[in-house]
Amino acid sequence: MTTSAAGYTAGEKDILHASLDRHRDAVLWKLDGLDDEQLRRPMTPTGTTLLGLVKHLASVEYGWFVETFGREGEPLWFDPYKDEDMSVSPDETTEQIVAFYGRARAAADRTITELSLDASGRPAWRDHTVSLRWTLVHMIEETARHAGHMDILRELIDGATGDHRPATATAGD
Repeated sequence: MTTSAAGYTAGEKDILHASLDRHRDAVLWKLDGLDDEQLRRPMTPTGTTLLGLVKHLASVEYGWFVETFGREGEPLWFDPYKDEDMSVSPDETTEQIVAFYGRARAAADRTITELSLDASGRPAWRDHTVSLRWTLVHMIEETARHAGHMDILRELIDGATGDHRPATATAGD
């Protein structure tokens, strides 16, 4: 979902969804043009990597949008409750992690499309229910926060910064 001129005056759900998508797209842009070593390079003392952050964001999209609302998800090959979603093992490929993020986004989008903002669900790891509205706001925060982390990591790798792809010059510019 791309924010169009109509997206700035759309209804609440569409505006929230467009905001989430804008940050999701920034996350994917942070991977563009980097090789596998750069995507896996630990850039902090705790070992944070660009690809690990994508795996984490996929995991939390499944958790908040799919599990919380009792929707059908895919079995995970790692344990997100042991922080295994923040690291990428040597046998996990970049393509596998990016595809996982795509599937998580698609599953989350189905939940967003099919449920009302007032629909409620209960995360297995919390002792209270949440609305889809709250979940959308939370995931905008979560995705924006990690997109910011990724912006810093990307700048340290090759100097690229920003929350969107730079405009490309066209003939006659």
